[in-house]
Amino acid sequence: MENKNNKGELDVLLDEVRQAGAAKFTDKKKQIYADGISSVANSGVLDSALKVGDKAHDFTLKNALNKSVTLYDQLKTGPVVLTWYRGGWCPYCNITLHALQDKLPEFKQEGAMLLALTPELPDNSLSTSEKNELEFTVLSDVKNTVGKQYGVVFTLTDDVATIYNAGFGLNKVNGDTSNQLPLAATYVIDTNGTITYAFLDADYTQRAEPLEILSALKQLK
Repeated sequence: MENKNNKGELDVLLDEVRQAGAAKFTDKKKQIYADGISSVANSGVLDSALKVGDKAHDFTLKNALNKSVTLYDQLKTGPVVLTWYRGGWCPYCNITLHALQDKLPEFKQEGAMLLALTPELPDNSLSTSEKNELEFTVLSDVKNTVGKQYGVVFTLTDDVATIYNAGFGLNKVNGDTSNQLPLAATYVIDTNGTITYAFLDADYTQRAEPLEILSALKQLK
């Protein structure tokens, strides 16, 4: 077990959610989620996902205000931090988004833009309060079109999908019945389109540390 003092700032916050879940979930539910993570690890998605040294695929998606954003247009002005989150229903995602928001001024000092992708429909991708609080661009990747191009999409186990659909209506908020989600992947993309940093993990409770992202941006200079 890693000493808490050695954890990153974000991971300490995420650990509180992990412990809260462990305290309230039944043994059956814990096993379903553990089996779900194992399924992702065994699916081959970690092998198929783009990695450091790969060329990032260009794309155009709509932001929460229905405006088009094109990756390679953003790269003309500086590097891009590209991150995926599962949805506003995910507590790990919400904590991560706000941790990234806290570090956004430092990302900007390095000339970088932060783009966050979610499979949720545009109307569901951000609540009104989040639209006001988050100062980076959130893009709706409906049906995980871009996520599939980057190789970061997997299919939930039937048991996890059942819990998600009963709990918050996954199929409704995503607008499809595929029961597919992206990894909580994060990339740093240089202005030439090359991926210089990649965070990939089968465990949705693990996330890229903002300080690691910042370090990757500093290394581009």
